[in-house]
Amino acid sequence: MSQTRATPTSSAAAYIVEFLIRQRVPYVFGLCGHGILGLLDGLFDRQNEIKTISVHHEAAAGFMADAYFRVAHKPVATYTSCGPGSANLVVAIASAFADSSAMLNITGNVPTGQWNRGPFQETGRYFQGDFVNVVRPYVKRSFQPLRAEMLPLALRQAFALMTNGRPGPVHLDVPLNVFVEPVGEQAAEGEADWPATAWARPAGDPGAVAEAARLLRAARQPVIVAGHGVELSNAEESLRAFAQATQTPVATTPLGKGVFDASDPLSLGATGRNGTYMANAACRNADVILALGTRFDDRATSAWLPGFTYRIPPTRLIHVDIDAAEIGRNFQPAVAIVADARAVLEQLKEQRCGAQSGRSDWLARIAGWRRKWDEATAPPRLSDAVPIRPERVVAELRKVVPADAIVVADVGVHHNWLVAEYPALRPRTLLQTWGFAAMGFGVAGPLGAKLAAPDRPVVAVCGDGGFAMHAGAVLTAVEYDIPIVWVVWNNFGYCSIRDQQLGYFGQGRELATSFVGPGARLLSADYALMARSMGAEGATVERPNEFAPKLEAAIASNRPTVLDVRIDREVRPLASGSWDLPPLPPPMPNFGWGED
Repeated sequence: MSQTRATPTSSAAAYIVEFLIRQRVPYVFGLCGHGILGLLDGLFDRQNEIKTISVHHEAAAGFMADAYFRVAHKPVATYTSCGPGSANLVVAIASAFADSSAMLNITGNVPTGQWNRGPFQETGRYFQGDFVNVVRPYVKRSFQPLRAEMLPLALRQAFALMTNGRPGPVHLDVPLNVFVEPVGEQAAEGEADWPATAWARPAGDPGAVAEAARLLRAARQPVIVAGHGVELSNAEESLRAFAQATQTPVATTPLGKGVFDASDPLSLGATGRNGTYMANAACRNADVILALGTRFDDRATSAWLPGFTYRIPPTRLIHVDIDAAEIGRNFQPAVAIVADARAVLEQLKEQRCGAQSGRSDWLARIAGWRRKWDEATAPPRLSDAVPIRPERVVAELRKVVPADAIVVADVGVHHNWLVAEYPALRPRTLLQTWGFAAMGFGVAGPLGAKLAAPDRPVVAVCGDGGFAMHAGAVLTAVEYDIPIVWVVWNNFGYCSIRDQQLGYFGQGRELATSFVGPGARLLSADYALMARSMGAEGATVERPNEFAPKLEAAIASNRPTVLDVRIDREVRPLASGSWDLPPLPPPMPNFGWGED
């Protein structure tokens, strides 16, 4: 801690920086602009205590902050300028909001003395300085202190709000003049006590927990469904202990992958559209489901289509979530518990929900589904076909990366393959953008993940489409010596959407989803060469036996590296679930449907 601290006569920018340091925020990520000059000046004086990292697109700052929180469970801050600078950040804020990641987004605004005059980059024609309404749908709250004396209260409330309850981003919009004005002694003294904000994690209502325990004891075919909320509550060990004590199989939501060791015999894998057969079959045949920290979104539930992933009712649902708004949103629970997942698991432990007799037939039935799925999915993982089959890439990725390595997935068909095929063995080792599904998270987010866990390898898996959007993240990695390995899943297009075009509207009805050049030939940039032009390492991988050694070497080099991996674009995952885009008819599962 510096001996020089912000005083009541310091600038508001100095006060903000002091507050961040006292809250143990190690980084601010952002991109400069005239509206944020005052904050940058405040950060200048404290460079030894809080590090500023400059990016090449504002969204990258938000993606980095999102991934940092997912790994460290501590928020960092972003900074962007007025107008387009902050508008560029919105997609990353929305992504963090949908997936419950906390961050403080500081945006600069034009000086208040110029409001309503239409100055350079002011947001709002009919209401002055109106960036708060741009971002409002995507934050827990937006603060706009118009005088420096308003900052202390706004900062204190922002940090309390970010991590308590369901985490999420909070926005602080500061006009340029406020950054350089003094806070004032009275305002500073009113918020002088700055303890590091602690999370409040409420337990469940004892009566509801007792009823849940009764249902679980009586169940013959129970399933636990574990979501991202298990990760947010650090409940992974409590989940493992409870599942093993009760011998209850565990499915995860796709976003919950990693909260339960995929190699555990009780693990069913992920549910939904790209879930495993045993997960979907077990969930739709369960008599009681204990759901922990999941909102039951469409891709995790086969779009709520009855019988595809769930049959609720007649299945009795025990729904545990810290956000009351999620209880009953998509499925009516038999028991609703608004609480922290870890707290409820500890309460259930005290209810003595031990292993019940009479479940051996249920576990044997699940084992049969697992054998059937493994027999179908295992052979392609050894394929020597060229272009490389997706299953081979995912299998080699799992073999090479250590168990504690962090894999960050972007949006695209490769994400579907990771949900279906990648076994996450430890918590916070597979990061995904799920609810808002913003392309770029898997390109820039890995930098934030690496800063949160500098001693662990970080590998990004991103499509060629997403990588092209945010390739500047490689330059940032080179500038700050952040050793990320990007695996560019190169299939010459936006192939997840291409596959939907062909599936819903028929073969040949493809437009604007493949990357083509003159003569309608498939086109690709040389992403390895692009990486080398920015000072990183780069290599192209065209044969399956080349991928593992090049990935291993890239990780060992401890250098930013891009692997341009050429993937067979015509291979699609097996589907034991579905998805729905009404009024188009939902695609039927092509594996195991009607056989369980």
